[in-house]
Amino acid sequence: MKKTIFTLAVLILMSSCRKYVEITQPGIRTLTYTTDYRYLLDNANVFEGSYGYPIISGDDTEYSDVNQQNNINSIWGAVYTWADTYISETVSDTDWDKLYNIIYNCNTVIDGVLTSKNGSDALKQQLYAEALVHRANCYLILVNIYGKQYNATTAATDLGVPLLTTPNLYASLKRASVNTVYAQILTDLVTSVSRLPKLPDANIRPSKAASYALLSKTYLNMRDFTRAGLYADSTLSIQSTLLDLKAYSASSGSAIPKRIADPEVILSKIVNGYYTGIPISADALNLLGTSDLRYVFFTNAGNSGGFNPKFTGRGYWRYQLSGENIIQTGPSVPEVMLTKAECLARQGDATGAMLIVNSLRKKRFLDADYVDLPTTDAATALSTVIDERKREFVGRGYRWFDQKRMNYDAAFALTKTRVLKGVTYTLAPNSNRYLYPIGQKYILLNPELEQNPR
Repeated sequence: MKKTIFTLAVLILMSSCRKYVEITQPGIRTLTYTTDYRYLLDNANVFEGSYGYPIISGDDTEYSDVNQQNNINSIWGAVYTWADTYISETVSDTDWDKLYNIIYNCNTVIDGVLTSKNGSDALKQQLYAEALVHRANCYLILVNIYGKQYNATTAATDLGVPLLTTPNLYASLKRASVNTVYAQILTDLVTSVSRLPKLPDANIRPSKAASYALLSKTYLNMRDFTRAGLYADSTLSIQSTLLDLKAYSASSGSAIPKRIADPEVILSKIVNGYYTGIPISADALNLLGTSDLRYVFFTNAGNSGGFNPKFTGRGYWRYQLSGENIIQTGPSVPEVMLTKAECLARQGDATGAMLIVNSLRKKRFLDADYVDLPTTDAATALSTVIDERKREFVGRGYRWFDQKRMNYDAAFALTKTRVLKGVTYTLAPNSNRYLYPIGQKYILLNPELEQNPR
């Protein structure tokens, strides 16, 4: 298998055959200097990627418009209905490719930056740590898309995803266990913390705040609510600014900051591809209510001029509002706050949980429309936190991951149904359909890859 060209400009499009670039050619320089690695990590076209398909899977997306149903593409239709297979054997899985491409680039940095030339040791250590954070984020997404939800009693045997930690072209693609993948995520993040600044120069770069936020998220997925809460505290001690949506009027909503200037964004990550015109479910819209400024600013009528094709209902609008046409998926201040609130509620502190929820909500309503949600018992507080996550993260793919992890809570493990083109589809709690099928293309090319059960 021949190696193809690796350049700093086109950062290694990863193929299932794992053909990469490492050959120096005339006019093209390999990674030699510390600044080369800085330029590599600052390529947002590569490192800002995350996922896309989970936006379609989650129950806050609902294709009820007949025209949209008839025109949905075959892959999105399969993802939407939790089908046996999503992608034919001749087509690539965009999320799988994007995430493993980032991982390959991270491994290249981790493998070479510490011995690069003409850079300070502090900068080399920082770049090394940035690559660890990006890699950890990728594996956290991958294992929660293609692997089973973390369960301490079965994680050692549950299949996760291939765990590649070096730029070795010929490493095995046998799937590591869920436990092994999570252990690598934690190791990467813990190792990164001491080498990073508290806050980044730009939010496309990892920082201590980002490492802490991802540690909090990882432990939340592992149901270690004590550690998840402590790392949430560590994050918020560094970065805790919220956008006050009251500062914007309906006519000036476009002045809401773009992602790079958004003080809520801890580490900027965006969806893969263009997810415009994503219809929000009636349940999610009803939960929001029309006085919530997240409804006012972050959703828009499907028949408006902003969506093409148009549809009945409302669609996600947040970053179209500011002209970016992307969806932000990276860790943010609201996410960390709601993680902390969830941990408090699960630990019996309803008062503490509701203080956090209400401090967030005060920034999401006009004063005339705002009322504190009441504090009752811990179980009700937990339900309120989960509802607030639905409101805050509607249309961004978070809901799919929440559905999956909360199947272990009897109160939240609900059977989901949806209808597409007259056919009803059902998703039971803890169904194998919560695991995405691995693309047949990759299994055909790499027989050591084991397919998920359906």
